[in-house]
Amino acid sequence: MTQWRARAVARFEVEKHPARSRDGMVVSNHPLASAAGAEMLAAGGNAVDAAIATLFTLSVVEPMMVGIFGGGMAQICMADGRHLVLDGQSQAPAAARPDMFRPTGLGYEVEGRANTHGATAVATPGTLRGWCDALARFGTMALADVMEPAIRHASRGFVVTPYLAACAGEACPDLGRDPEARRLLTNDGAPLRAGQRLVMADYAQTLAQIAAEGPEALYAGELGARIVAQLQAAGSVMTREDLAQVASIAREPVSGEFRGHRIFGPPPPSAGGVHVIQMLNILSGYDLAGMGFGSAPAAHLTAEALRIAFADRAAATADPAFVQVPVERLISGDYAADRRGRIDPDRTQDWQPGVAPGGAPAEAHTTHVTTADRDGNIVSTTQTINALFGARMVIPGTGIIPNNYMALFDPVPGRANSIAPGKRVTTSMAPAIVTRDGRPRFALGLPGGLRIFGSVMQGLLNLLEYRMTLQEAVEAPRLWTQGAELELEEGFPAAVEDALRGKGWQVLRLPHVGGGMCAIAFDDDGMEGAACWRADGMAIGLGGGLARAGTRFWPDSPAGR
Repeated sequence: MTQWRARAVARFEVEKHPARSRDGMVVSNHPLASAAGAEMLAAGGNAVDAAIATLFTLSVVEPMMVGIFGGGMAQICMADGRHLVLDGQSQAPAAARPDMFRPTGLGYEVEGRANTHGATAVATPGTLRGWCDALARFGTMALADVMEPAIRHASRGFVVTPYLAACAGEACPDLGRDPEARRLLTNDGAPLRAGQRLVMADYAQTLAQIAAEGPEALYAGELGARIVAQLQAAGSVMTREDLAQVASIAREPVSGEFRGHRIFGPPPPSAGGVHVIQMLNILSGYDLAGMGFGSAPAAHLTAEALRIAFADRAAATADPAFVQVPVERLISGDYAADRRGRIDPDRTQDWQPGVAPGGAPAEAHTTHVTTADRDGNIVSTTQTINALFGARMVIPGTGIIPNNYMALFDPVPGRANSIAPGKRVTTSMAPAIVTRDGRPRFALGLPGGLRIFGSVMQGLLNLLEYRMTLQEAVEAPRLWTQGAELELEEGFPAAVEDALRGKGWQVLRLPHVGGGMCAIAFDDDGMEGAACWRADGMAIGLGGGLARAGTRFWPDSPAGR
């Protein structure tokens, strides 16, 4: 029995199997998407080619999570030393105003759900630009080639999984109110059924147009003009000029140390990298492994680190072009020591931010892709249309499900995260890459909105503190909190729940916290990929290879007669 299992209080058995390879790995939250990425690797492409093919295919087979009218972050680590985060986040349109919505006084909620449903909720999309820029800068294949699997599945159709059917059922009342969404994403107002075939013919044509004309079809061409006209007719303030100015931004990853490893993550406007490092810094002062995975003391300390991070996130994390984010203080060892010194091991407390105000909520439904190739190139990327099925509409004639990113801005004027023209949304995305002695060790990430960076932090604890296998690390029970209420997955024993209640926590049991984690581990023998039970995830690795050099077919040999 491994040491972590001997000390573990929360015990579990993994449900999925990892994949091993020397030549390349793709992990995503749908089998067809992972297969699309593996197809690129098999054709001689690199990890970036594979990631972009996977994302385009996910926009077809996981339409509730991701699309070309959304936003995202990609951490790209190339074998030649180039290492950056490509920010393809969405922005508020130029005509957006701080007072454009009527707040209800309940968080970011506004009257008529105008910032979450319909055309008024749609922010200027950065997804397609980000994907195409990544491919052009770091890939080796043509855009049309990496898009081919997505076009194929959209035009021929694909089988609806129980996971997609459940998501469609949840959103069905809203989807049924939009004529195009009702036609495409429901059965005449009834939910999609697992096992039925879903064809997205309009979206296939849209993708084919982009494959032929490039991203400018959307950002400067006839396709974009049609989309803007449709959105404006439905109440959007977006213009063609908004689309034309969209650009991805190359940012330097933030990084920190934990247990002899260097953790790299996305910087603001993502909260993910900063607060993962902050929480690991705080927890580095404890022997969580000695306490035992899933024990009440370890769970309490992990949850307190989450509460500290969320207090600071609400105060300080936003678009750095509009708000000065105190990154260096948040990820410093001194600040972690100060926060750690205030933790009561026997009682939870109401944490106040230790930094100046900023802040925002984050995406509720997202997707993640992790890829690697035999040459040492790695991609860890998280992408979204924000909420489940985004704005819960389909742009007529295009098959595009647009984002509802305007929901992530504070609808009250005069605050750090209030709406401003051109402002990028704040995100909890945390695509991570981990190295040791300069060599890659892990790459991982997941969807899950506000629960993303806390789940990434726990995944890293599972690997670096508890020393789990990769498959165990992505499937292990999770917890989450940003306040007094502590969410616990069902894998935590009842005795741990009781002990946490005794420390002042209000415990809420949930079937899952966050979404499907997609991870790759690297060692001297190659790489291992793992996906977890929380989504339709699958790891596909390449085995075999081309013939030995000099091998040929001899027609006069016995095999040729």
